[in-house]
Amino acid sequence: MAPAHPEDRSGVVIVGSVTADVTTFSQRLPARGETILGDQFTLMLGGKGANQAVAAGRSGARTSFVGCVGDDLFHDLVVDGLSEAGVDLAHLRTVPGPTGIAHIRVDASAQNDIVMVPLANASLNTDQIDEALAALAPTTSVLLTQLETPSALTAHITGRGREHGMTVILDPAPAATLPVEVWANIDIVTPNETEATLISGIEVTDAESAERAGRWFLDQGVGAAVITLAGQGSCVVTSEGASVIPPFPVTAVDTTAAGDAYAGYLGAALANGSSLADAVRLATAAGALTVTKQGASPSLPLRADVDAFLAEREAAPVG
Repeated sequence: MAPAHPEDRSGVVIVGSVTADVTTFSQRLPARGETILGDQFTLMLGGKGANQAVAAGRSGARTSFVGCVGDDLFHDLVVDGLSEAGVDLAHLRTVPGPTGIAHIRVDASAQNDIVMVPLANASLNTDQIDEALAALAPTTSVLLTQLETPSALTAHITGRGREHGMTVILDPAPAATLPVEVWANIDIVTPNETEATLISGIEVTDAESAERAGRWFLDQGVGAAVITLAGQGSCVVTSEGASVIPPFPVTAVDTTAAGDAYAGYLGAALANGSSLADAVRLATAAGALTVTKQGASPSLPLRADVDAFLAEREAAPVG
C-alpha cells in the first residue's frame, strides 16, 4: 500500500562502493611495457556508489549511503567528500585495513581505463544492508546500487529494496552476468551501450539495437530499461513502448563519472516524484555537464548548474 504522504519518502539510498581515486592525465595511454610522462595527477573520492551518492546529494535529494571505508589515510578523504555533498553517513561502516582504490588513466581524447581494487568494499555484508534499509525505509522510496560490490550481495540488496517497497535501480557496472532471479527485483536498469551488449548478448550501436536489448531486460523481469548511447542520447524501454531522450552535445574533457552523475540524478528525480522521461532528461543534462570537467566526484554538478544548463539549452534556437 502506498504511504499516505509520498513526500515523506522522498529520500534515495545508494548501496555501493567507495574508493580513493588515483588518476593520471596524459596525451595518450602507454603501450604495454612503456613508461610515458603525464601532464597531471589527482587524488580524490570515487567509487561508483560514492559518486552516485554525491550526485544525488548535489541534486538536492535527501541521500543516504551504505558502504564500507578503511581506517587508513584515505578514510577522511572519503568521509569529507561525501559529507560535503550532504550525504547521510549513518550507514557508512569503517573497517580495519585499506580503503578501496581505483587507478584511473585519462588520455587527451577524454577516454579512460580503470583498475578498481575493492579492499574495504569487500566487507559489506547482509547484516549492514538489512539494518540500513530497515532504518531508511520510512523516509526513502528509491534504492540505487551497482556491481562494484560483491556479486553475491546484489540479489540481497535488490530483494531487500523490493521488500521495503522501494523503486530499485541497478546501474550494471562493471557489467556482469547476474542470477536470473535478480532481474525480477529490479524496477529500472541503466546500462550504457557496452554494458547492455555484454549482458544481453545483443550488440548495441544505435537506438534500434538499444530497444532490442531493452526488451531483453524486460523479458528477464525488469520493469524498465534506460540504455545510454553516449552521443545518441538515451533509449527508454518500458512495457508501453520505447522512446529516445536526445543528448545534450558538449565538449568532453573527462568522461569519468558521467554515468554516475546520470544514475544519481535519475534516482534523485524519481524519489522526488518525477516521471521516468523527465528524470532521464535531468540525468542526461547532469551527465553532459560532468564530462566538461576533470575528475570524478569534483565534476559531479550541483542542481542549480544543471537547471541553468537546461534553461540555456531550452532557450537556444534549434538547428
